[in-house]
Amino acid sequence: MRLTFTEAMDRFVYYIQAERMLSIHTVREYAYDVEEFITFLQQEGLQQLEHVEYIHARAFITKLYEEQKARTTISRKISSIRSFFAFLNKQFELDITAFTALFHPKKEQKLPQFFYAEELAQIFQANEGDDLQSIRNIAMLELFYATGVRVSELLALELAHIDFQYGFIRVTGKGKKERIVPFGQYALNALAYYVEYARPRIMKTQQHAHVFVNMRGGPLTAKGVRHILQQMVDKAAVQLHLYPHMLRHTFATHLLNNGADIRSVQELLGHAQLSTTQVYTHVTKEHLKKTYMNAHPRA
Repeated sequence: MRLTFTEAMDRFVYYIQAERMLSIHTVREYAYDVEEFITFLQQEGLQQLEHVEYIHARAFITKLYEEQKARTTISRKISSIRSFFAFLNKQFELDITAFTALFHPKKEQKLPQFFYAEELAQIFQANEGDDLQSIRNIAMLELFYATGVRVSELLALELAHIDFQYGFIRVTGKGKKERIVPFGQYALNALAYYVEYARPRIMKTQQHAHVFVNMRGGPLTAKGVRHILQQMVDKAAVQLHLYPHMLRHTFATHLLNNGADIRSVQELLGHAQLSTTQVYTHVTKEHLKKTYMNAHPRA
């Protein structure tokens, strides 16, 4: 094979665009990653792709680590360049062992963000009000925090799914699995006041069973929920970006911090696997460590 770097690159880009029909964004990423590797090879004095060996591939990855690239970025570059060599192997029988011997770096585990109790109390206090919008917003925030439901589950909630007498909601989660989630007195009071007083006045002539509605009376959307929550945070002057799942993280973290067992939290969240819930134990350990470091005289 006597393809130049440029010819090989052009053919590869055409292949992933025309035949694999990848998105423009993905094609751009693949091309950027491969071009970066080719530039590295040229700097190392290599002029032909058939001369690339494992040592060159390993040196390139080492360079990325030295530049402190994120592990997800390094993993993506490995995938991009493997695809490039796989294409050349298929078209021109180029040896591809240089990159097949590389291991993807382990993914960095990002701990879920959550609110401290004081921050959440500040948000509740700043958004109290007697107007219809404030009543709705507080009811929604209380229910999010009291139950840890996903935004899709909250939007699907209907009046018939709420048991005000015993303080439960029936939630349909992923895979259409139903679960019963309890909620406490704060959420009960806020939700009852919203459903009995504010919701009928907001809806006016609208007719549907969805619990949470926009100010025109129609069912709320996920975008609408995100907008409302961010407005509530901004009003409280809390320097954080609030998204619905952050309240789910907060729900789980606060339960574990206050002694709830992980199996119960798993059931409340509707996690199929315990390993999904266990990430919150890492959050509580980090919280405990920070508390110790700040409070112990000889920490």
